[in-house]
Amino acid sequence: MNAADTNFTAGLEGDVDQAAISRDTKVKVLVVCLGNICRSPLGEAVLKHAASQRGRAESIHVDSAGTAAYHVGEEPDVRTVQICKENKIPINHLARAVNKDDFFEFHYILAADRQNLSNLTRMKPKGASSIVQLFGEYGDGRVIDDPYYGGMHGFQKAYDQCLSYSNGFLDDVFQENMSKKTGQL
Repeated sequence: MNAADTNFTAGLEGDVDQAAISRDTKVKVLVVCLGNICRSPLGEAVLKHAASQRGRAESIHVDSAGTAAYHVGEEPDVRTVQICKENKIPINHLARAVNKDDFFEFHYILAADRQNLSNLTRMKPKGASSIVQLFGEYGDGRVIDDPYYGGMHGFQKAYDQCLSYSNGFLDDVFQENMSKKTGQL
């Protein structure tokens, strides 16, 4: 992350109102990309699955959306569905666009890349309490490149990143580290 990114995200990050999470009983997360047919529905499905694998399905609500309304109402890209099936991850989503209420409804809004992070920053209403940040901040700090115009390799890479970032997010939010508990890296 460069200095410009640090300055850019500093105003976005904040303390999630822990009392609000307690009242809600679930941590609410929105994963966001551009059109909501590739990366964000993949991130949604992977995060839900990872939470379920940890026995946290009842502790988290995950959705996804796009900053652009190009594909509203459409199912995920067939390659997104394929990579989920190959990894035995259920996926059931229709594309939607981010709306103003999302910034008040969700505790965390996780962007796939810096352009979408920038779009979300512009869209975030004054007084909204959600933490808006790059999904990759829960891992190596990298963006999830858009695999739409490429082949399955791009979707596999996006899946691998979503899995890593999902585990990092769950470790952070629930103060646990499953890799240490299970002896896996």
